[in-house]
Amino acid sequence: MTAVIDNRMDVNGSGLLRRRPAGGQPWVAGATEPPDGPVCVDLDGTLVRTDTLIEGILALGLNRRLLKALLLLFGPRAAFKEFVGQEGEINPALLPYNDQLLSWLHEQKAQGRRLILTTAADVRVAHAIADHLGIFDDIIASDGVENNKGPRKAKALIQRYGAGNFTYVGNGRADLSVWRAAGKGVTVNAPAGVVSAASRVAGLTLKINDRPSVGRAIWRAMRPYQWVKNLLVFVPIITAHALTDLSAWAGAALMFAAFCAAASGIYLINDISDLCSDRLHPRKRHRPLASGALTVPLGVALVPVLLGLGLALGAAVGALWVILGYVALSLSYSLKLKEKPLVDVFILAALYTVRLVGGGEATGYVLSLWLLAFSSFMFLSLALIKRVEELRALNELSPGSSIPRRGYKTCDLSILQLFGCCASFSSSIVLALYVHDQVAAQHTASIFLWGIVPLMLFWQCRLWLTTVRGNMQYDPIIYAAHDRISWLVAVGLITTFSLASSRPLVGF
Repeated sequence: MTAVIDNRMDVNGSGLLRRRPAGGQPWVAGATEPPDGPVCVDLDGTLVRTDTLIEGILALGLNRRLLKALLLLFGPRAAFKEFVGQEGEINPALLPYNDQLLSWLHEQKAQGRRLILTTAADVRVAHAIADHLGIFDDIIASDGVENNKGPRKAKALIQRYGAGNFTYVGNGRADLSVWRAAGKGVTVNAPAGVVSAASRVAGLTLKINDRPSVGRAIWRAMRPYQWVKNLLVFVPIITAHALTDLSAWAGAALMFAAFCAAASGIYLINDISDLCSDRLHPRKRHRPLASGALTVPLGVALVPVLLGLGLALGAAVGALWVILGYVALSLSYSLKLKEKPLVDVFILAALYTVRLVGGGEATGYVLSLWLLAFSSFMFLSLALIKRVEELRALNELSPGSSIPRRGYKTCDLSILQLFGCCASFSSSIVLALYVHDQVAAQHTASIFLWGIVPLMLFWQCRLWLTTVRGNMQYDPIIYAAHDRISWLVAVGLITTFSLASSRPLVGF
């Protein structure tokens, strides 16, 4: 009877780092083999929720090694894998393993069965993973000459153990020939068609199915909760007091969609380039790509689709250059500039400001220098909050360490907090000067207008206090969207503007 494991558990926390299996015992010639024979386990997509070849290619980086690897694609597949396995070293401790399969393998090991890692990956990769796990008795892998996949894998197992004398654990259609040669089979997160075909050619004893839906993984990888930042495109309409301009709202809506699509494409690029560092992070290791819930090839395929959609929508509202600038700046940040201390937070602040510029272009309402100056200081403060929050959380876990690919150390906390608080007060000074300018120019004589200054300063100071106390939820904008006090401040700002004057506030 086939056992089925289908708990639909949250695989995003699947990092094996919670448990390190006990070391395997070498097989002694002449020892009694359990009646079901050894368990032969596939690697990519089965034991690990990713493709180690893709991981190795990413580890090569954008250099001559990658170019050489691409040239080897025109030759034997095994030679290509050998080069990637040798040059693109991956850390087996950071790979997203399948915990349910590992638990079952430990049970089989306790029953005296031998565990064989049999994979089409290069032998160097297989040995590194086997050494890390310490449960496998033998390895069968590609060796630079033979690509140990499909029929070749089946032939190697038949030669070593005999047809029908082993259990094979796999996940894909390429494994059908191996299941056909095995006595029994186990499927791991295999498509329904593959499970059905495997059932016809082998006696399935176990079906492990714990991968979340692809659609849900894609949605999470796009980070829709970050889209709240793109609401900044509507600010020019509000500051211009053009709330009844329907064409402006339509243009801003298209610009909002353009930024959402482009930003999601950039987030995917960022997650792909940061796979290793994200897996080391206590929170980011739950992201779909880092955890293996979303495959890297699918993530790569989604990037041009999302970026293309963003550019098309930007062009539709006459703001293509804004989206192009946003994408270029974001790519520079994701691929390199995020590693430069202080440069990264200034880039983040600029990306916020670009959203305002995009809103101005899409609606036709030009941004004033007052608004640009105020927003630049405020956004710099918000960007620094993100870094301070990361460093504070890291400092609790590992004092004196640094954030991977960020260039900051936990000893930088105090000075970054000072920078951020200064930026907050600077934004309030600009806001106060603007209010003074309005009153002096008699655009409005109401004393109520001064109320926006303490409200904005109070809100930013509260964000910093929340961060220092360790209650900030990674991103200040996301935090504010769920914070009751922030909403009350927003209501206070709207009320203050209403009370201040019925006349437009010129130039903000």
